[in-house]
Amino acid sequence: MSPLVVFILFFVFLLIAIPISVSLGLVAVLPGVFDPSFTASASYVIRSMFGGIDSFPLLAVPMFILSGIIMARGGISKRLFDLFSFFIGKRTAGLPCAAVITCLFYGAISGSGIATVAAVGSMTIPLLVELGYDKKFCTALVAVAGSLGVIIPPSIPFIMYGMASGASVSDIFLAGIVPGVLIGLLLMVYAVFYCKKHGEDKEKINAKIDALHEQGLWKVFKSSFFAVLSPVIILGCIYSGVASPTEAAVSVFYSLIVSIFIYKSLPIKKVYDVFVEAVRTYAPILFILAASIAFSRVLTLMQVPQLISGWILAHFTSKVVVLIVINLVLLLVGMVMDTTPAILILTPILLPIVEGFGMNPIHFGVMMVVNLAIGFVTPPIGVNLFVASSLTDIPVVDIAKRAMPLIGFFLIALLLITFIPQISLCLL
Repeated sequence: MSPLVVFILFFVFLLIAIPISVSLGLVAVLPGVFDPSFTASASYVIRSMFGGIDSFPLLAVPMFILSGIIMARGGISKRLFDLFSFFIGKRTAGLPCAAVITCLFYGAISGSGIATVAAVGSMTIPLLVELGYDKKFCTALVAVAGSLGVIIPPSIPFIMYGMASGASVSDIFLAGIVPGVLIGLLLMVYAVFYCKKHGEDKEKINAKIDALHEQGLWKVFKSSFFAVLSPVIILGCIYSGVASPTEAAVSVFYSLIVSIFIYKSLPIKKVYDVFVEAVRTYAPILFILAASIAFSRVLTLMQVPQLISGWILAHFTSKVVVLIVINLVLLLVGMVMDTTPAILILTPILLPIVEGFGMNPIHFGVMMVVNLAIGFVTPPIGVNLFVASSLTDIPVVDIAKRAMPLIGFFLIALLLITFIPQISLCLL
């Protein structure tokens, strides 16, 4: 069976709404079904599925998901938002900027874009609307800023890239910090521009910030201290050598202790519900992961990486042009495919190409994840848009329209990250 036919069938399956894990499994089996001499029989595909998920680094994924859900139920995002609002709330676009910074910090807890949008959006969007900000603007801002959850470490897609490329997960975590902060700053620049153009209800905003100031810095800081400390502990354990990225999932125990015994915002009787939610969140990811690993191995046996690499190198000889083409491919893939299978399928195909031009694998990993993060807020998949829509009842199309200027700033950051390697590699 031709590789082109395999890819066409895969996209047909997606268009007719077959779940992505089932679609991946089907197209992984089909070449062996139509050609009995092909190495990848059905039994080989099944063995690849089980073998692919038998991986120690993968243990970090359900743990970070669980940690993010515990923090969400424990009201961590509100405490973070109050702390940042205390300092910058009275400035132009201070509260929208505080929402972006909260997404940055919450991303450093959950490792998930969806969890970041859900946790931060459910708290900040109603508050910002109450203070006079346009509801669609607030929703679009949080939906796009939520994508920072997969760029700021710890990041689940970075763990997947480390698996697919063999790169150090610790190094790629470190490489994601400056790009994540850069994107956050650019989103805040747009928020300031928007608020200067459309104005703000300073009377309501000042009343809200004055109420925080009446509590005093010590009380606000003490309330948010353990929330701010969480990413410090997670990343500190990794880079001090105390724990590997997988073992840093000790954040689960930290978040439980903080939410149950310190903040007392998570009743013990609700812990079981949190674990159930985490299992329900991770189970579909696990099936997608297993099927995408099997599919990527089938593609390797069909020599698809060599075919695509040969075609690109035959038609494009300039490094700049090749990187632009790869960015466009990743942006398109991010619009129609989940991050996990996209990374596991495309990394073996694209990494040899960019390495041939002398690109650092860590730098490429950051570029790839930033591309796919943009896919979180672009239709038709755009999972962040759907999460934000469920929080506000605003149609996905309307959120997407308001998100376009923010996506434009995201794309500016992507170009800078692509062509200035030191943005990603300066901390290594």
